[in-house]
Amino acid sequence: MSRTAVVGAGIVGLAAAHALRSRGADVTLYESGPPGGGQSAGQSRIFRHAHDDPRLVALVARSRALWRAWEQEFGTELISPDGAVAIGDGVEDKLRTLEPFPDVPVRRLEPAELHDRLPLLAGWSGPAMLDVEGGAIRTLAAVGALTDRLGGSVLREHVLSVRRTGHGRVEVRTGTTCEDYDHVVLCAGRGTAPLARGAGLDLPVALGAHVRLTFAVAAPHEQAAAPDGLPTFQDGSGAFGETGVYAAPYPDGRHYSVGLSADTDAHPDGSLADPGRLAELAERTVAYVQRALPGLDPAPVDHVHCWVTRLPWGDDGVGVWSEDGLTALAGHNLFKQAPALGEALAETALTGTVPGGLRHEEHLGRSAG
Repeated sequence: MSRTAVVGAGIVGLAAAHALRSRGADVTLYESGPPGGGQSAGQSRIFRHAHDDPRLVALVARSRALWRAWEQEFGTELISPDGAVAIGDGVEDKLRTLEPFPDVPVRRLEPAELHDRLPLLAGWSGPAMLDVEGGAIRTLAAVGALTDRLGGSVLREHVLSVRRTGHGRVEVRTGTTCEDYDHVVLCAGRGTAPLARGAGLDLPVALGAHVRLTFAVAAPHEQAAAPDGLPTFQDGSGAFGETGVYAAPYPDGRHYSVGLSADTDAHPDGSLADPGRLAELAERTVAYVQRALPGLDPAPVDHVHCWVTRLPWGDDGVGVWSEDGLTALAGHNLFKQAPALGEALAETALTGTVPGGLRHEEHLGRSAG
């Protein structure tokens, strides 16, 4: 039986450990804090299919099927059935990218239907679309179900170093333990690149910090939105003063989380280049909500601050580095891809071969142009 360690119990690390266990591996999952408490934090994420890179669309479509399988396995809803709405001139590009994927149902939205589906939104008559099988990922339910399934495999320890021993094994040192494994998988968010570097793998990760705010659904919309639920939302229009806006409802249907696709740079040591920029981004988010989403109370009720790890070939870039018993994953916007990435990381750990498309040299998720 293969003895494997996974470092990092965010959603991807949990998915990788689950996939390894399902394939008969002996797995230890290292996490210094509560599972899902780092870059996977928060109560919701957007599941969407549209990406610039068609290879990434295919991976996400595979992940959507695996999310359904998880729902059957765990007996709980993990993605809301309310779809993903996008507006702005980029809608036509999204529809063209998705056209070769007949199993991904998408369609344009007329203004009346857009209002019915998203009554929180101010008037908009421009391009709009619905990703029918998109929706809000129930993040706490997913993290909780995976953690429960893994049980005693989760070890609450901070990993200090990972190194190859020269005897075909990989050593993991924590504050109080030292163990050797056949294979080690690094899914530790901002901690992945430093740990990989110590073992001889250089990952070109740029570090940043991000803020996402949660707002209460204002009273006039609560009853209208509750029966069918609210879709997720992406705004690339610029009509309301921002582009790259994303939003997703909480499972209770009475709160909506809103973020800007912007962050503040961080130095390699994890210090922020400009700590005040997080406050500026929060203020911009509030101002956007006042202009674009009058169905929300503009006073935020919750903040999520998290690290961002980007690769140089695009905001949705993802890659796997693997050699001599050590595998590392890096990228951004990975939550929705977690089931497929977990499956791929398990295959890599057990066979020594990275599945096609995910090798870092292939620049999966590269931006258009």
